[in-house]
Amino acid sequence: MKWVSRGFAMAALVAAVSVGGMSTHVRAAEDAGDAATEEAVPVTVRNDVIGELGVYRTKRDDTLHEVARRFNLGFVELVAANPGVSAWLPGEGTEVVLPTAHILPAVPHEGIVINLPELRLYYFSEDGSVVTHPVGVGREGWETPLGITKVVRKKAAPAWYPPESIRAEKPELPKVVPAGPDNPLGEYALYFGWPRYLLHGTNKPYGVGRRVSSGCIRLYPEDIEKFFPMVPIGTKVMVINEPLKLGWANGMLYMEVHPRLEQANQIELEGEMEPVAMFGVADAVRRAAGDDMIARIDWEAVADAVAQRHGYPVPVLKKTDGRQTASKS
Repeated sequence: MKWVSRGFAMAALVAAVSVGGMSTHVRAAEDAGDAATEEAVPVTVRNDVIGELGVYRTKRDDTLHEVARRFNLGFVELVAANPGVSAWLPGEGTEVVLPTAHILPAVPHEGIVINLPELRLYYFSEDGSVVTHPVGVGREGWETPLGITKVVRKKAAPAWYPPESIRAEKPELPKVVPAGPDNPLGEYALYFGWPRYLLHGTNKPYGVGRRVSSGCIRLYPEDIEKFFPMVPIGTKVMVINEPLKLGWANGMLYMEVHPRLEQANQIELEGEMEPVAMFGVADAVRRAAGDDMIARIDWEAVADAVAQRHGYPVPVLKKTDGRQTASKS
């Protein structure tokens, strides 16, 4: 058993998940390019979703790698959002969903938050704005660690000192790789309190949005160039593993489910993934909905989101009288 069909029209999907007007620096589709999480905040005024879904019609020579970078997306998240579309030959005129809407992670909104299954970084700045970028993370056997650390130093034009573990794999590597086009750290690096782990640019942009690194976190060159001056030394960094996210926007409960890390590997290799059970979903949805809204939960939509794992927000409350259900605030 492979991918499950999306089961609804693309145009209707984009309309359902358009949540424009929220505080964000995310590039929406038309560009080509602080959510409240406290239970005391009425859901009618909560905005836990940033950005908007988009649709792009491919040109003859497009690949999904190129489309992903053009819209500040990662490769795996774009493939996951578009099952059945060839990554290398999508064909001219193919409609591609751009997963440029995101539910904010349900953790403290401060500093840098990196969600590994999402292959995405969020930066919650002190002025209340939110910046998000796709990232490359550690491959199997070289996983990026989970937990909390901080940015301890920053360096433009960094030199790379390959650790002995990497030089054991590649003995041809020198002890020091100076700044320049051959340096895998790219042009900027932010060093964490964890020895050997950092957030940096890359000289191989096709690795962004994939599990290909030796544990470090990679950004597109154009993203790290803008991101580097934003982040002060001492910024908190939290790395999480949360494939399921829930949040409210405009009085509607949304659900976003991402492939697990091992499924991301399958997408890399095969362009599709095997379904995997996810436990605790019903309880999480009930908690997010609250007592007033449990009867309105669309369990079929919930099951579809878990099975498909398209990685973008989908509404999971039934409509009433042709309108989205609103909370009793």
